[in-house]
Amino acid sequence: MNKAQSLEQFCEKYHLNFKNNDLIETALTHSSFVNEHRHKDLEDNERLEFLGDAVLELSMSEFLYKTFSHYSEGEMTKIRAQHVCEAALVEYAQSIQLGDYLRLGKGEEISGGRKRPALLADAFEALLGAIYLDIGYEAVYRFLSDVVFPFIRNGNFINVIDYKSRLQELVQTDNRSIRYEIVSEMGPAHNKTFKSEVYIENDIKLGSGEGHSKKEAEQNAAKVALEKMVYDIEKE
Repeated sequence: MNKAQSLEQFCEKYHLNFKNNDLIETALTHSSFVNEHRHKDLEDNERLEFLGDAVLELSMSEFLYKTFSHYSEGEMTKIRAQHVCEAALVEYAQSIQLGDYLRLGKGEEISGGRKRPALLADAFEALLGAIYLDIGYEAVYRFLSDVVFPFIRNGNFINVIDYKSRLQELVQTDNRSIRYEIVSEMGPAHNKTFKSEVYIENDIKLGSGEGHSKKEAEQNAAKVALEKMVYDIEKE
């Protein structure tokens, strides 16, 4: 079975009737593949990932609102954060063997890119972005109903601490806002390390952290900030 046939079967399985097949191929294209095929007119999946992130959050919010009518805003916010973080996205991607369909550069392939959490999470969001653009929001919601929402209905909550959400909750009690900034990228394209810094309003730096994806770096920065805030409280 060649890759084209297997991708076609993937779309059939999840009722994804793409009119523009270039979109789904772009969703599964890592930057390392584009870098090794510069003579071709290719685009990596980073822009679709950006769109898919927003589509996922909206879809998840709608599902939680309709499904858990007795839950408060705070409870739904915590559940949503738990199920749209990188660890959760990796679970979803693995459940549909999304790594098998990725287009990777040779270096990324050799280094185990098909199983790399950051790549899987990004590709899953990019896939949602492609579905939204080509087929529409209802198709995204149907796809998530097959792949993602059962995790929540069955009580299979992802056991991971969302430090960003915890930090946000803590800061909001004082009506303050926070922002994250990626300040550096190090290493080759197939194995980058990102450094993120988190600031409270008035540009007061709370902490910094590193990771192999921007999301992971932001989570680690939030973790450092939380640990520092707890330490400062204990000193008082």
